Amino acid sequence: MPIPTHELTGRFDASGPRYTSYPTADRFVEAFTAEQLAQALAQRRNGAAAMRLPLSLYVHIPFCESLCYYCTCHKIITKDHARGETYLRYLGRELDLYTAHLGTGQAVSLLDLGGGSPTFLNDGELRKLMAMLRRSFRFAPGGEYSIEVDPRTVDSARLATLAELGFNRLSFGVQDFDPAVQKAVHRIQPARQVFSLVEAARLRGFESVSIDLIHGLPQQTTESFDRTLAQVLQLRPDRIALYAYAHLPQRFKPQRRIDATQLPDASARLSMLLHALSAFQYAGYVHIGMDHFALPDDALAVAKRQGRLHRNFQGYSIQPDCDLIGLGVSAIGKVGAAYSQNAKTLEEYYDCLDQGRFPVVRGLALSRDDLVRRGVIMALLCQGQLEFESIELGFLLDFKSYFAAELERLCAMQAQGVVEVSDTGLQVTTKGWYVVRSVAMVFDRYLQADRTRARFSRII
Repeated sequence: MPIPTHELTGRFDASGPRYTSYPTADRFVEAFTAEQLAQALAQRRNGAAAMRLPLSLYVHIPFCESLCYYCTCHKIITKDHARGETYLRYLGRELDLYTAHLGTGQAVSLLDLGGGSPTFLNDGELRKLMAMLRRSFRFAPGGEYSIEVDPRTVDSARLATLAELGFNRLSFGVQDFDPAVQKAVHRIQPARQVFSLVEAARLRGFESVSIDLIHGLPQQTTESFDRTLAQVLQLRPDRIALYAYAHLPQRFKPQRRIDATQLPDASARLSMLLHALSAFQYAGYVHIGMDHFALPDDALAVAKRQGRLHRNFQGYSIQPDCDLIGLGVSAIGKVGAAYSQNAKTLEEYYDCLDQGRFPVVRGLALSRDDLVRRGVIMALLCQGQLEFESIELGFLLDFKSYFAAELERLCAMQAQGVVEVSDTGLQVTTKGWYVVRSVAMVFDRYLQADRTRARFSRII
């Protein structure tokens, strides 16, 4: 694929959603209640076809021992590891509520442990958590079972435990190998430590090892980030996630500790991105979409070639679109046409479960229009193309009439070579694939009605 030019990427360097869902989580409302989640679960249980489909699970472990200044995730900074035992007890109560509605033994084909730092839990606690999950659900062979790993909290022995527990995919949070950048964001982890862990993971037989990077951090320069890229390519992970840092200190308090004068300017950020794209392509990585890359034989790259790529709240996946059970504080779930999110504080989360009810504090019941637009946006983000007929048959509408305004807005993008529109569908071009979020945003009704995008990360 041709590397995008400064002109193209500069033209689309704006803020926008990452579309791990549509509508995006910022559109959830507090009017959505635990009772509505219970109704959605009842509809699933009463639908024979739905019950045959496997579930996805996401478990949020919010605890971290130290604060990373760039972080936008929901976390609780503590060195009191006794809090993990209490948290597991309440996770068990939440699991009991789900099995009361769905029964036990539902098949699961995807599990993500995220945070925070899931590896804040010790080996015994992780064993207890996985035992609880296996008592409630049936883990299907060949599924994706992943855990986010803070390299500072594990060693080779702990990786062996994770493999024993059934995890087959690891995601290491690296962000940057440069010591000055690590100091500026309060996350010190020597490169040799990560190299040792990746080697140990391969020896333990993990199917996929992923590395997370961020460009646009304080103290980063094009030259320093080039050195980080060279080290990452020396590691040769199966997958790479390259995120653009979004400096939103008004929303995320930890970012107020970052000296904004140390942030690279727009030109430097763009150079870092273009250097990364070039380096990854030269090393043989496939651009899966947006900020994800994978080796050609990785399951994500294979799914992209075969048109089987999907997207959920955790990002790109090879698993077909399915209901997602979100467990833990702040976790988001999807059941049928309903999204739900748990309480964001431990106190409220615990209080709801003490009362015997789901700890849901907000969510959204999707309208028909939401479902139509979700289908369009996910097709663009995952396949890079859309046949009008597929939407017309699925929702009994005339695409050109329903999306007349959107097709008009796409004319400018077509003139810029980002997308091609025909009588039967639309195709994101090879260079447009780098800014596919911009194409998807055209179909976001909420975003078009509310042009305030400061809440989102930048597309470039």
